[in-house]
Amino acid sequence: MFSHLMIGANDVAASKTFYDAALGELGVRAGRVDPHGRAMYMHGDNVFMLTQPINGEDASGANGGTIGFAASTPEDADAFHKAGLANGGTAIEDAPGWREGTGMRLYLAYLLDPSGNKICSMCMG
Repeated sequence: MFSHLMIGANDVAASKTFYDAALGELGVRAGRVDPHGRAMYMHGDNVFMLTQPINGEDASGANGGTIGFAASTPEDADAFHKAGLANGGTAIEDAPGWREGTGMRLYLAYLLDPSGNKICSMCMG
């Protein structure tokens, strides 16, 4: 359904450092920066990009929005969370762990990236 996901970053270099570390724990190679200064991550058929907003205004996280990255195991989600914290991320919501409801069991690890985007790593259990 989706071709790619692009989010704003006030400091692409700092955000790239954060995502290189956090996504690296999920098996994603370090991002590459294109001639326009955008960082791009390619993994399977998925493309995730970071860019300074083209309107010149500050980037901001989507209120109510979350970007989820798939983890194979709870340990991978924990490593994502730890690497994110060590590289400019902020822990939010409950600590990483299992959540149950509506007939689902999910392992979730939430962070804010350096630009305030809400992200998580999720493993289905």
